[in-house]
Amino acid sequence: MPGLLLKIRRDNAYIHIQFESLVVRCGIDKGIEAFMALVSSKTLPNMGFSILLYLLSMAVYSEAGDYVRPLPRPITPIPSTTTTDMDAEQVHISLVGSDRMRVTWVTKEDVPSMVEYGKSPGKYTSSAFGELASSYSYVFYRSGYIHNVVIGPLEANTVYYYRCGGHGPDYNLKTPPSQLPIFFSIAGDLGQTDWTKSTLQHIQKSSHDVFLMPGDLSYADNQQPLWDSFGRLVEPLASSRPWMVTEGNHEVETILILMEHAFRSYNARWQMPYKESGSTSNLYYSFEVAGVHVVMLGSYAKYGTNSDQYKWLQGDLARVDRVRTPWLFVLLHAPWYNTNTAHEGEGEKMRIAMEPLLYAAKVDIVFAGHVHAYERFTRVYNNKADPCGPIYVTIGDGGNREGLASEFKKPQSELSLFREASFGHGELGIYNATHTHWSWHRNQDDESVVSDEIWINSLSTSTNSCQKLQESPTSYDGEL
Repeated sequence: MPGLLLKIRRDNAYIHIQFESLVVRCGIDKGIEAFMALVSSKTLPNMGFSILLYLLSMAVYSEAGDYVRPLPRPITPIPSTTTTDMDAEQVHISLVGSDRMRVTWVTKEDVPSMVEYGKSPGKYTSSAFGELASSYSYVFYRSGYIHNVVIGPLEANTVYYYRCGGHGPDYNLKTPPSQLPIFFSIAGDLGQTDWTKSTLQHIQKSSHDVFLMPGDLSYADNQQPLWDSFGRLVEPLASSRPWMVTEGNHEVETILILMEHAFRSYNARWQMPYKESGSTSNLYYSFEVAGVHVVMLGSYAKYGTNSDQYKWLQGDLARVDRVRTPWLFVLLHAPWYNTNTAHEGEGEKMRIAMEPLLYAAKVDIVFAGHVHAYERFTRVYNNKADPCGPIYVTIGDGGNREGLASEFKKPQSELSLFREASFGHGELGIYNATHTHWSWHRNQDDESVVSDEIWINSLSTSTNSCQKLQESPTSYDGEL
């Protein structure tokens, strides 16, 4: 409704509704009544009733003061802009070992899987070749040619320029540092809406070295062209900094009888360094960068104590050297701790199975997605505050089309220290072997606002109370 002024604001005692020159001020308990009076008086012509009611309810029930939580936004597909069918698009990079990068891209025609690279624009001093490009079919859809090439060895903390397939545009990437400090950006459940674009713009402004994503990438949900659109949307960021991702439920994409094998699109397009970490599945793996060991778990792979993932995790955590990597983080999709009514309890069986392993390894932080809100817990183990347990963070608020999960259980658990249903992203700065700074940035009015932050001490340097581990709870030995 261009040109019309509508404001709904809440303070501690009153709800304020202003439409053009008309202002209503009343107690919060009378807010709905006042709003209905405005509607019945036909003062609000041509405005969607449901949108107004949503805005009012957010003003009345918001735990964030004057902040009005945003409405969901529709998917905004990104069309192809390549000049020829041989040009690269959907370019993204990921870490492979300590000094190599995997470059992934898609072409419409089959071209050589080759990457030329160097330290000056347009001047390529090295080249690398990958295996033949692959493609996949999904019902009536046929993907483009998907290329994977590992380049390196590369110098740390250095800008490289590269070209895919022997022609086309010049891209650039920056390798992460080889030692601390290092900076991560984190967001889950991105999708491809205007809110997603806002989140990506904020991330682009941050001085991050690596992007971490705990699942739910494209929200294609069987509509395969949306995987292509998502690749184009994230390319400006994903082609310049490594993106390390794990799967969410929206990556499963099975269709009864027609498509019974899960994760076909995800595995084809987002190959992670699982083989390098001893894993047999692209759905779970680990990697090290600077002084950090990161474990990416698969919420939708088998995780019982007899499963391949469980056995791999045991071995991976046993090999962690906390002198070389004093920080240990875990990412997964379905949260193990959650006070939102959305997806309540969905990660419980996996928690029972694997939480003792994380506790014994002194994992510092566990990041999850799935719930479209932000929540930070204290250090927890077996549903109790424990100074030797990980901090749990839910950050499934990247901007997806489904909107926010605004219903939190009340009263608020003592384990949950901060929670809010808003879109945003997180920034994790690992400054040295002992201190990390975590901040969550809310997308308020399309601007990034720091709304929660904390300094965290590494459990690898903790003494006394954390040297003696508590007794582990009974492990869940089922498969799912």
